[in-house]
Amino acid sequence: DDVETQEHYKSRWRSIWIMYLTMFLSSVGFSIVIMSVWPYLQKIDPTADASFLGWIIASYSIGQMVASPLFGLWSNYRPRREPLVISTAISVAANCLYAYVHVPHSHNKYYMLTARALVGFGAGNVAVVRSYIAGATSLTERTSAMANTSACQAVGFILGPVFQTCFTLIGEEGVTWKFLCLQLNMYTTPVLFGALLGVINIILIFAIFREHRVDDMGRQYKSINSDGEGSDVLDQNTEGSIDHVAVVALNILFFVILFVFAVFETIATPLTMDMYSWTRKEAVFYNGIILSAIGIESVVVFMVVKTLSKKTGERAILHAGLLIVLVGFFILLPWGKKLPNIQWQEIKNSSVPRTAPSEMLAPFWSLPELQLPPNHTAEPVGCPVTQAWCLNTPMIYLAQYISSDVLIGLGYPVCNVMSYTLYSKVLGPKPQGVYMGWLTASGSGARILGPVFVSQIYTHLGPRWAFSLICGVVVVSLLLLEIVYKRLIAFSVRYGRMQE
Repeated sequence: DDVETQEHYKSRWRSIWIMYLTMFLSSVGFSIVIMSVWPYLQKIDPTADASFLGWIIASYSIGQMVASPLFGLWSNYRPRREPLVISTAISVAANCLYAYVHVPHSHNKYYMLTARALVGFGAGNVAVVRSYIAGATSLTERTSAMANTSACQAVGFILGPVFQTCFTLIGEEGVTWKFLCLQLNMYTTPVLFGALLGVINIILIFAIFREHRVDDMGRQYKSINSDGEGSDVLDQNTEGSIDHVAVVALNILFFVILFVFAVFETIATPLTMDMYSWTRKEAVFYNGIILSAIGIESVVVFMVVKTLSKKTGERAILHAGLLIVLVGFFILLPWGKKLPNIQWQEIKNSSVPRTAPSEMLAPFWSLPELQLPPNHTAEPVGCPVTQAWCLNTPMIYLAQYISSDVLIGLGYPVCNVMSYTLYSKVLGPKPQGVYMGWLTASGSGARILGPVFVSQIYTHLGPRWAFSLICGVVVVSLLLLEIVYKRLIAFSVRYGRMQE
């Protein structure tokens, strides 16, 4: 019974491919509306301001943070098909709700907030996906499978805004179906497309997905009942306790990695507007191109990492990834003589009202409308005088900014895959749902705190403080990695059942 049959092998990998697809769809669900949330919000509820927008963006991560451990726990005790189907159904329903938020006569912004929080709650299934992949792969297959999972997630984040752009051709008015009270326009069509993808995903989970578990060597577990659903008979391979020091350390490292990337994404637009006197439109356009390029870069990195880790091992690559991120942020420290252009409050009497600094620091998709008031010719550009540091902090050159983008785009995906892979190997053969839930939750927490950090530190103290603090955080995490380095080994290796 030790050797896996060809049929079992095929079925196992078909199920893993369905998990890749689930991962892809859950990240498309997040990013497909990101660019249009702000204009849609203004259209349906004029009372909503930029700070409420911040809550709408954060609500996705909050929903995911709450749901991940719950779905993880569920998947440990029941067939994984249940939490997968239920979570996807919640996302589908939430997307439909989002398409109808214009219907009620008041409080529309709260319906929108609820819809985004529920989409995030449905995306808590990534914990189930990762724990399934960890349980259905041997140690030798693990890094490659985890890299593919992260690559699918990254491609989803890149393609979401691309789909969104295609749907803008429908226009703001679009088509209205009276009997369904449904408006099909550039704001609602993307989410309905997301809902359709969710329905397809549910069908595929029922049709193709099967429960599979193999041990670290790749031998299949014997199950109590023949159809492979149900609890596994634990054999001698699962004895031994999990190294909780390693588990906690990896959670902290993962938090830092996602926190740093969230800060980087959030700061891109305000930083470039302050330093290079770009208008809002230019900042959104150029940074959109840069982020897409980083997305493509990261997919390439995921593919390279799979081969590289076989030669050097995951720990060394995680170490290298953190060092690259550190250098990326170190480069961003301002060190020239030249000061950025200062934007004074009055421009020849026709001042355009400034958005408050905290509003400027909303992520780029959440900047207030991109068209200028008709009676003014120029939008004030440059570093606003309301940010005191603008008067004495040297500018960050464009070459610094681009180099930093390239390095962070290289380091981040490396750290992301390696932390997931090491985590699943340290946990060993027991069902990993709850632990994966905690890892996903710590990542969601980082995505909520990152933008908050930026809007406070960057606005009040400037880039020198913001990036020095980030460098400090990365240095501390490198020290932590040094301390636990020896403990980050696979469960089976720790108990002497396998050689590294």
